[in-house]
Amino acid sequence: MLLTDKTSARWDGNPFVVRVSTDPDRPEPLRAKEALLLSPTCQTASPGFRAYLNSTDLRLQSSKPEAPVIPLPSSLSYLVDGDIVQIRPLTGDLRVIYRKGSRHNSVIVTRECNNYCLMCSQPPNETDTESASLLWDSIPLMDIDTPGLIFSGGEPSLLGQRFIELIRRAKSFLPHTALHILSNGRLFKYLNFAKDIADVHHPDIVIGIPLYSDVSHEHDEIVQAEGAFDDTVRGILNLARCGVAVELRIVITSMNSASLKRFARFVARNFPFCCNVAFMGLEPVGFAKTNIKSLWVDPVDYESGLNSALCLLEAHNIPASIYNHQLCTLRRDLWRFARQSISDWKNVFLDACQPCAVKHECCGLFSSAAEMHSRAIKTIPA
Repeated sequence: MLLTDKTSARWDGNPFVVRVSTDPDRPEPLRAKEALLLSPTCQTASPGFRAYLNSTDLRLQSSKPEAPVIPLPSSLSYLVDGDIVQIRPLTGDLRVIYRKGSRHNSVIVTRECNNYCLMCSQPPNETDTESASLLWDSIPLMDIDTPGLIFSGGEPSLLGQRFIELIRRAKSFLPHTALHILSNGRLFKYLNFAKDIADVHHPDIVIGIPLYSDVSHEHDEIVQAEGAFDDTVRGILNLARCGVAVELRIVITSMNSASLKRFARFVARNFPFCCNVAFMGLEPVGFAKTNIKSLWVDPVDYESGLNSALCLLEAHNIPASIYNHQLCTLRRDLWRFARQSISDWKNVFLDACQPCAVKHECCGLFSSAAEMHSRAIKTIPA
């Protein structure tokens, strides 16, 4: 499933977001922030909408509306009521940033970052000035019953107080939505900043922080930032001190796969308060694709160390999970830790997976990993 594509429409204007509607009779006050999706059953461009999405090259039955009519690429024909689309008039870029029916809604807060991780799947952009504003406009358009939302980046905390305001805005408009923030944790070394998050009193918030080694210089080498380990550790401790839930994440590469048990022991001794420790498979996009030859390690080659790490954490009553690993690459006694963690829009299965008896329980593969994956991928019989 594609989340981005281009339309042939171009005009002068700043980027904006709209919620998709298929109802031409929407109350007029709502139309200014919505795009009417035209279809064979809705060919009239009712006035007042911010834009009109023409999915089938229909000839409008009404006069040309004042708002732009945007030809919708077939790749985005899955759009339905309640989805949110980002539109860039000057370039014709369309990006689906929220799908009402999805469990995997992740929004970019900023593309800037103060790390430069060797396996970053979303390489930083130091000139991003739009993401936070577009997210600010998007939050009130999201369905109030959205089960969960991820704030990602870049590094969200670089926005400072603007970041705190985004959390507060999410709490206000989405009071029942679990908020998962992906952050490198470094700026939470400042206790007052960690306290600012706690003071929002969001009812369901978790900050997922990557820690790639228990040895400072190893972590710093992976994230390409001197002093990052010390900053991150202080940040984790400050968040816990303020009562903010923390999830630790470790992407497994050739640089840390041999020390997973040692890492788990470090976590058990220093961060027993963690709500989850996630051992994650590599997603071969962005910098990870560039550095794949030096970073890739087959999960079957670190299975023993992963098992030891998980058993150690379990013995200390610390919740742990395995993300982005296919079940056939894990021993069966580790399946209870495996999660269906790959977002639905970038999730694929190979031919060998189709008849597999446990396909419905497996996370599958990243679409970017279809050509480079574990040698252990196979069909598990019923």
